[in-house]
Formats: sequence, C-alpha cells, structure tokens
Amino acid sequence: MGLAVIAVLIGLTILVWSADVFIEGATTLANHLRVPNFLVGVVILGLGTSAPEMVVSVLAALQGSPELALGNAYGSNIMNIALVLGITALISPIIIHSSIVKRDLPLLLVITMLAAWQLRDGQLSQTDGVLLLLGLLAVLTFQIIVGLREGKSTTENRDNIDNSKAETAGLSRGLASLVIGMSILVLGSRAIVWGAVELATYWGLSELIIGLTIVAVGTSLPELVASLSAARKGEHDIALGNIIGSNTFNTLGVVGLAALIAPIQADPIILSRDVLAMGLLTTLLVVLSVLAFISKRQLGRISGSILLLFFIGYTILLAKTFNL
Repeated sequence: MGLAVIAVLIGLTILVWSADVFIEGATTLANHLRVPNFLVGVVILGLGTSAPEMVVSVLAALQGSPELALGNAYGSNIMNIALVLGITALISPIIIHSSIVKRDLPLLLVITMLAAWQLRDGQLSQTDGVLLLLGLLAVLTFQIIVGLREGKSTTENRDNIDNSKAETAGLSRGLASLVIGMSILVLGSRAIVWGAVELATYWGLSELIIGLTIVAVGTSLPELVASLSAARKGEHDIALGNIIGSNTFNTLGVVGLAALIAPIQADPIILSRDVLAMGLLTTLLVVLSVLAFISKRQLGRISGSILLLFFIGYTILLAKTFNL
C-alpha cells in the first residue's frame, strides 16, 4: 500500500512538469507547420493525452475485463468535459470560435450518439470495433484537411504574430519537446493509475467502479494538466481542441480497439447511466458553447461551475449505485 501511495505522488509531480514541455512543443510545432493551434490540440494532443486510456483499455480487453475498458473510455470522456474543461474554464475562460459550434462540437455529439446506438443491444462486436476505427480515420482525415485549409487562410496573421517565436524555436526542438512531454505524461499517468488501482483493490472496490472513477480520473490527468497549461499560456484553442480530440479518440479509437481485440458484453447500466451521462454532458457543452458564441462571451466561470456541478452529481450517482 505504501508503494502505491508513492507511485501516485511521484506520478502527479511528473505530470505537472511534463505538461509545460508538452504544450511548448505543440505550440512550436503549430507555428512552424502554419496550422491552427486547434488542429494540433485535436490531433496531436488528443492522441497523446488519450494514450493512457488506450493502453489501459487494450490491456483490459486482452485480460478479459471489458467493463474496465468501457468504463475507462466513457468515464474519461465524462471527466474530460465535466472535470477537466470545468476546472479549465473556471480558472482561465476559453474563447469560442464559430468553427467550434458549427463543426467540431456537433461532430463530437454525433460520435457520442454513435456510441449509444452501437450499445443498444448490450454488446460490441469486432465488426463494431472496425466501424469505430474507420470512423476515427474518417474524422481525423476530415479535421486535418479542414485544419490545413484554414491554416493557409491565416498564414499571414500567424507570420505577423508568431514570427519571433518561429525564429527562436527550431522545428526539431518543438518535436523533441512534444515527444518527451508526451512520453513523460503517459508514464506519469500510468504510475498514478497503477497506484490508484492497487489502493482501490485493497479497499475492495469493483472492477467497473475502478474503471469509471479511479482509472478514468487517473487517465484524464494528462488532459487536465495539458489543458490547464495551455489555458494559462493563452492557448485556448489547444485547450479546447485537446478535450474534443481526446473524447473523439476515446469513443472511436479506444473502444474500437478494445472491441476489435475481443467482443465486449456490456452491463445494461453502462448504457442507461454512463453513456446517457456522456451524451447529456456533450449536449450541455454544445449548448453552453453556442450561448457563449452568440453572446460574444467566453466559456467562463459560470459554464465551468455548471460543468463541475454535473461532475459532482455524476459522482454522487455512482456512489449511490455502488453503495459507497
């Protein structure tokens, strides 16, 4: 038990340091490639910060623990919006652009609806897994094409604003910072997850509750520290893109890969409680973002507080479900 506590503390320390390195590398890369920061957040940071979920879910599927895989993916999605984005908006309000409300958030909502539709019969087959992975490929291709097109239209503005950064930070340095930061983020989160699962098992918690809470929070820590670091540096597009990209990878990539490895029989409560909560939360984020865009305001403290209240309510529901 003592070793598990040490692993959690060391993992947290590593996460805080590596987040700054990660965001610095991502920003430098965006400057040199002349692409929108949002695209870097969705694709590179989304994939990087979803790596812990992917590792945990794949291992769970290989070891015959499908509930842990689903609980980890869907629980992380809930944590990303309710906890991560809630805290980020509370600390540093996020600017909402038209492309977010017209394209990116509706697309995330469609992806969430797809997850609910596939689980309607209580199982995910290997065919479902293939469809999810193909969906991920299609979404990433679309995001990259649109992002590069938008990047070309804003090249002159980026040159004027970021010229000094581009001169002082080389592309190789940006890539190195990105890879090192991402690697250490994953290692730090794995240390936390291992320690947390060891503690949870010691306390006698079930596999599903471990996946939905401790593992989900633990694997969402990279998103939390990366988004907070990005918001603190004024990179709001990266912060929001990180959340949208991570949830996309979780729903399509993490679950798809786990289902491809082994068909998943899902407890009905996952659909009626967790997928429903994920859908309601995604819809809430869309509504809050649309209201912020229409009123020409930021996704700020009020929105952050609402998202955090949702997180508290969901946590209480879990506690009652498992008699904690």
